[in-house]
Amino acid sequence: MEDAQDDMTSRRARGLDRAFEILNFLRLKRTPLRPNEIASGIGAPRSSVYELVNLLMRQGILEYRGDDGRVFLGRKLYFLGMAYAEQFDLMRECDKLLTHIAEETRETAQMCLLEGNKYTVAQMKEGSRPFRISSNVGDPVAIPWTASGRLLVSHMSDQEILDFIPKEDFRLPNGQRIDPAAFIAEVREAAKVGYYTFNSAVENFTHCFAVPVYQADRVCVATLCLVAPREDGLKNHASYLKTLLDAAADLSSRLGHMVDDDGHGASRAHGRG
Repeated sequence: MEDAQDDMTSRRARGLDRAFEILNFLRLKRTPLRPNEIASGIGAPRSSVYELVNLLMRQGILEYRGDDGRVFLGRKLYFLGMAYAEQFDLMRECDKLLTHIAEETRETAQMCLLEGNKYTVAQMKEGSRPFRISSNVGDPVAIPWTASGRLLVSHMSDQEILDFIPKEDFRLPNGQRIDPAAFIAEVREAAKVGYYTFNSAVENFTHCFAVPVYQADRVCVATLCLVAPREDGLKNHASYLKTLLDAAADLSSRLGHMVDDDGHGASRAHGRG
């Protein structure tokens, strides 16, 4: 009897994992798909995908789009997201700060997070320049390609970083390889000084700034970032960095991060996005 219950629990857990896999696949594709297309895309049996799609539709998590059997994320997810944002101080407070940063610098301001073992832009406010730089919110990007990546993994040990980041993510789109040891050295330096800036490893005309947002347990839970045209980013480097550092220090304090007597956080916090 106990073995049967354990087997049922295991099958339910696998079904739940598969349901989230379906939702995440649709999020990344950003287009309605037929269940058989979803099954092919995630490498799952069609029968189980059809069953889960029907279950998610009954709950309002998925909805039909068009009359050809395609489905997409449902409106209930919007309301769940709104409830999450209302309770999660980081998201709510970042929206105000990003608006302030974008207005003060006229550059694109972002709040970035880890999602699994990838970097993603969670919120963004475009600058007021005629030529604007923007990113797709929610798209997963290899951690080593970004300025924020050096800060978001800074609480990990060297081996944890190497185990966490897929080996293929150390290779840039142009084929050039980032040396993992050099990346880890940059992680440690970024944690020491409390920020990281560089000429983008992916876009050759941008300069990226990232500063850490710490929560009470002294882990970098997010970054505040600026993505600027390279010439302007270098020209206004000090003022842009100060704007970000001031905003991040304010946000970190609201999340319960305490500053030491010497004015620094645990990882010297005051020092693509």
